[in-house]
Amino acid sequence: MRKTRILLADDHKLVADALKSLLESRYDVVGTVTDGRTLLEAAGRLKPDLIIVDVGMPQLNGLDAARQIKRLSPGVKIIIVTMNEDASLVAEAFRAGASGYLLKYAASQELLTAIEEVQKGASYLSPRITGGAVNALLQGREGGSQPKELTPRQREVVQLLAEGRSMKEIADILKISLRTVAAHKYRIMEVLEIKTNAELYRYAVRRRIVSV
Repeated sequence: MRKTRILLADDHKLVADALKSLLESRYDVVGTVTDGRTLLEAAGRLKPDLIIVDVGMPQLNGLDAARQIKRLSPGVKIIIVTMNEDASLVAEAFRAGASGYLLKYAASQELLTAIEEVQKGASYLSPRITGGAVNALLQGREGGSQPKELTPRQREVVQLLAEGRSMKEIADILKISLRTVAAHKYRIMEVLEIKTNAELYRYAVRRRIVSV
């Protein structure tokens, strides 16, 4: 019987290595990556069955990476592993396509349980997370007033700007022209009705596009 192929993504190599040591006796751990853009490339190249990813990844955060991966490979399962217990983040993770959400300080057995449940087609939410996450998810599905949303490309530009990248670096990372980067930045600030880079950074932190 073929082992489940798992790809690990965490910007802390020690954490990724610890997860690999825990899982490799039961599963086929096909790779570990430490940033969101490498995760996108590895997911397309390695074709994992399941991805375990942290939210706070550099260059492209875990939730935006999950959205892109699910759009390209709807069948892949994604489990978010993070320190953040915030109910709205939990809800956003499931809306991004995650099948599981658990906390980094959970016991090793909980991760194994989450993998088993997700592989069966079920969803897994750590018991340590309060019911507020369920309410946040239901409220999001029911609609109501929503904050102004950026396109996926605009969110990528926001993250890189908030990380302190220069316009040239952003153009190189995203493989677009400097003029296109400038146009994205102008449109982002217009949509969000902000005028300074400090305001842009605060938006990125508030919307968890970057971690502090």
